[in-house]
Amino acid sequence: MSEPLLVCLDVDYRADTAVAAGVWFRGWAATHEETQAIAGFGEVAAYEPGEFYRRELPCLLGVLHEGPAADIVIVDGYATLGQGHPGLGAHLYEALGRKVPVIGVAKTAYRSASDAIEVRRGESGSPLFVTAVGIDVALAAQEVRRMHGPYRVPTLLRAVDQLARQSAMPELPRPEG
Repeated sequence: MSEPLLVCLDVDYRADTAVAAGVWFRGWAATHEETQAIAGFGEVAAYEPGEFYRRELPCLLGVLHEGPAADIVIVDGYATLGQGHPGLGAHLYEALGRKVPVIGVAKTAYRSASDAIEVRRGESGSPLFVTAVGIDVALAAQEVRRMHGPYRVPTLLRAVDQLARQSAMPELPRPEG
């Protein structure tokens, strides 16, 4: 049985535009990506407390279309925000037709996310907060714990963050008319 193809996604916001990035890799313990992609977005929605997915979801879907179909998606943030409250990851899971598990890895605690599992990596005393849809959250936390890297944030999650932040804005399509 071959290792699953995973993708880590992140978005960097710049005024009213955004750059979304994805890094695809084979297997949880991978040390480097197989491929990467970026996508630019103009006129992104404003941030709304509790409605973050409205801003980020179109960007994540856009960058996913730039790479191969993944078996599991990992997002920077929460998949669920507590009993009956979907997070960014749950909205992405729905948008993907409930066919691709989505794991949320957040760096800060969200008070109502009672199903989040704290994962400590490296020598950091600060945990990551793992939530999931379409896959058991305990299994997801176990896999995040074994991802490559000696630090709190796994190597490939750090890599996608840097890719989004450091990439120049791709040229956006011009409106027809």
